[in-house]
Amino acid sequence: MRKLQNVMIKGTKDGLILHLDDTCSFPELLKELEEKISIHYKQNDDTPLVTVRIHTGYRYLTNQQEQAIRNLIRHKKNFVVESIESNVVSKEDADRMKRESEIVSVAKVVRSGQVLSVPGDLLLIGDVNPGGTVIAGGNIFILGALRGIAHAGYEGNLEAVICASLMQPTQLRIGEYINRAPDRDDQERHDMECAYVDDSNVIVIDRLQTLIKLRPNLTRLIEGGL
Repeated sequence: MRKLQNVMIKGTKDGLILHLDDTCSFPELLKELEEKISIHYKQNDDTPLVTVRIHTGYRYLTNQQEQAIRNLIRHKKNFVVESIESNVVSKEDADRMKRESEIVSVAKVVRSGQVLSVPGDLLLIGDVNPGGTVIAGGNIFILGALRGIAHAGYEGNLEAVICASLMQPTQLRIGEYINRAPDRDDQERHDMECAYVDDSNVIVIDRLQTLIKLRPNLTRLIEGGL
């Protein structure tokens, strides 16, 4: 019976990709990894550096195990470990992802000098007064008047949006982009408006209905809550 390979090596124009089996024992995996690198990829002084990316599947690596893999590859001439990737999510990462995907609901008025910040989406039931600031890692939904500063997608999420019952901000920020709200006549304002980054990397203020096509994943939330 043919022995299954615990280490699969694939060469690309950018270097090597190593797929490591996630069911065998770690000592067995380490032994085969050293054998395959030693036999199939002998280097000499004239060979340029080769970057190595490692995929461990659903195997959880302790810090010591990860270091053992890195040391093994580093000891082979001209090999450089670029990354070690896994499908396993740590409890800390899972908690962070949960926080970032949650919608935090707050009922209050954000007054001048106050800052309200959440890691995920923000649903504010109340106003943001001039001088007040709301910040969210995701989207911002305001069931009230936005007259202060709103910063959505503060970690770089350019898909984030800002919605408000009354959109009169002193400043809008989405990701790295900033826009001071343009002067508009009262006739130009509409109930329930939204702001988003368009294809030209410009923050645009438009009717809320625009998001149904631009951000279809928000349809359920908008129809259910806004």
